[in-house]
Amino acid sequence: MKGFRSFILRGNVVDLAVGIVIGAAFTAVVNGFVSAFLTPLVGLATGATGDMSRKTFTVGATAFPYGAFINAAISFLLLASALYFLVVLPINKLHERLAPHQDVQAPKRDCPECLSPVPAQARRCASCTVAALPTVPAQAGETTQRLG
Repeated sequence: MKGFRSFILRGNVVDLAVGIVIGAAFTAVVNGFVSAFLTPLVGLATGATGDMSRKTFTVGATAFPYGAFINAAISFLLLASALYFLVVLPINKLHERLAPHQDVQAPKRDCPECLSPVPAQARRCASCTVAALPTVPAQAGETTQRLG
């Protein structure tokens, strides 16, 4: 029982459960907004009267409820845009501010034996392990080093 209790009380499990409950509640609010306001507006814009979500077309004896699909598509777009602009975008900006991406590439040169790229300051090639790599030419203001 102790292992199960420690698993349940882990921060990420509780956070996930809270996120699912909040997401379900938010989805219900968005679906209610779409069915109460946006779907009737779409019906007015297209000249349909009544509830657009109940519109269907019939082929043979089969009815296709395209209004329900329009209602679900609008709900999905609203939910996705709200999540992006209210959650994903602010989290990404916060992440960039707190942990900026510092992917600095070291200057590279080709190994004379296997021609694979090797960092300029390396003393040995990682691919073929040749020991004596030639010296790196000095840049302006630096002295020449022998790497080997």
